[in-house]
Amino acid sequence: MRATWGILVVLSVTALAGCATKDYVKQQNDPLNARICVLENKLGAMESRLAAAEGKATELSAALEETKKMAMDAKIATGRVDGVAEMAAGAANRAEAAAGRAEAAAEKAIKAFTIGQKK
Repeated sequence: MRATWGILVVLSVTALAGCATKDYVKQQNDPLNARICVLENKLGAMESRLAAAEGKATELSAALEETKKMAMDAKIATGRVDGVAEMAAGAANRAEAAAGRAEAAAEKAIKAFTIGQKK
């Protein structure tokens, strides 16, 4: 009799606990699946935005390198212009000195011509 009661208790516990039905499991999983789909969509959007941002960062990095190169070229060109300006200033000074000598020579020639006319 004890064995019968033991079997009866085990069977009643199993019957009361029951197994989850497919519909119950589906009912429990559907909201989770919906949330997972939403999160996957958001993740996909974030990944595409990240890829776009990485592309822009690469473009900006290349533009920065080009700008640095152009700045260096401008600095070199400025140095060359400064050198040419110094050479031009030196040439202008030499031209002024030559003009002064030419004026002095012209004055001498005028005096010599004037003296020669008087004689």
